[in-house]
Amino acid sequence: MASEHPLISCESCGSVYRRQELSQGEQATCGRCGTVLWRYSGLQPSGWLALALAALIIFVIANAYPVAIMQVQGMVQAASLPDAVMVTWQQGHEVVAIMTGLAGLLLPLLQLVLLVWVLYPLSVGSRPPAFTFATRLLGMLEPWSMVPVFVLGVLVAVVKLAGMASVTPGIGMAGFAALTVLLTMLGRLTPKSLWHYAERAGLVEAHMPHAGADRALAGCHVCGQVQALPVADAEHAHHCVRCHSPVHLRKPDHLARTWALLIAAAILYIPANVLPVMNIDSLLGDSAHTILGGVIELWQTGSWDIALIVFVASVMVPMTKLLALGVLAWQVQRGSGYSLVQRTRLYGMVEFIGQWSMLDVFVVILLAALAQFQGLMTISAGPGAGAFGMVVILTMLAAMSFDPRRGWDRARRGRGKAPAVGPTPPQAVQVTGSASRGPAVDHAIQEQKE
Repeated sequence: MASEHPLISCESCGSVYRRQELSQGEQATCGRCGTVLWRYSGLQPSGWLALALAALIIFVIANAYPVAIMQVQGMVQAASLPDAVMVTWQQGHEVVAIMTGLAGLLLPLLQLVLLVWVLYPLSVGSRPPAFTFATRLLGMLEPWSMVPVFVLGVLVAVVKLAGMASVTPGIGMAGFAALTVLLTMLGRLTPKSLWHYAERAGLVEAHMPHAGADRALAGCHVCGQVQALPVADAEHAHHCVRCHSPVHLRKPDHLARTWALLIAAAILYIPANVLPVMNIDSLLGDSAHTILGGVIELWQTGSWDIALIVFVASVMVPMTKLLALGVLAWQVQRGSGYSLVQRTRLYGMVEFIGQWSMLDVFVVILLAALAQFQGLMTISAGPGAGAFGMVVILTMLAAMSFDPRRGWDRARRGRGKAPAVGPTPPQAVQVTGSASRGPAVDHAIQEQKE
């Protein structure tokens, strides 16, 4: 049965709402945990397609030209991102080359190609081929596309080398800066947004579920379709009634997976900081640099602002992720119902900062590609770079495995007001913005003026 006002589920606390069309400047937030559910967008699929095509063209230009050019005693060395990945591979650091090549090159390219694949048919009023597979893959790729981190890595690398040689940004740097802006804009186009555009065009239908006493409402993480699932086995895999993707009422074994990934990341965090992430072979001798050693070196050379950025991204962020996820998992495990809104915001912050720890790894591969002057100076990645990259990946996977809805479920059960997971009726949704509106169908919308 199609619905004029389809339901939407909050991924942070599990609350269910009726989706309303917003006006310019408005956004809908969860009235329970404060998570932003959706925002107004004035762009139609044709506008998003133009942005995706522009990003794809700039992506090709950015990788075809060097991001930095280094001059030492009349010798010139230019490096692009593909050059940096290739040099790192040739130096025998295959794991680092694979991680950076995927995060900075292949996965962003695949993301843009998939967006064009989906948006072109939507812009002409037809359903895209393999729509479910494409949108599901887009949702999986989004956290691992790290072009903005690479751009910051280029800046850090240029500052690091400025004291040893003449280093200037290349055309590729401008391309990556523009690409970062476009990818940030395209980041608002989630798989659920694409399915919503298909709904508005009449290409797919949103169905109204019927929840009973033994069933609860949950949203599909691919298409957003809210459906009624049995409460008896909340972690059992079902299939979405619309896109047939796997759907769980709650993430299976989320605490066990989160703890396992966190412990593995904490173990690797020790060699990541003790072992050198970069080795320098020059006429003055060989030297090895750890992450903290690089921060101290930047500070001593007067680049305190860049040193602060590297310290936050490479030291504070990984420690914050490990500690924050550990606290969140422990609070859910003990069934604590305190500070749930603050814990939800903390989890959102952990997800947001997850990829920025890859900064030092991008810096190392770029330095290795630029400082290739045989007999004068050679820079290569150290064993700490691979360990540090694995820490970033494991902490991101730990954040993806954790289910913040379990905290709200257990707190509700602890107060004796509802079972751990129970029937979830649609609620009112808060709309924040400047436009005024009347009551929604079946449910009043609470207005909050900014």
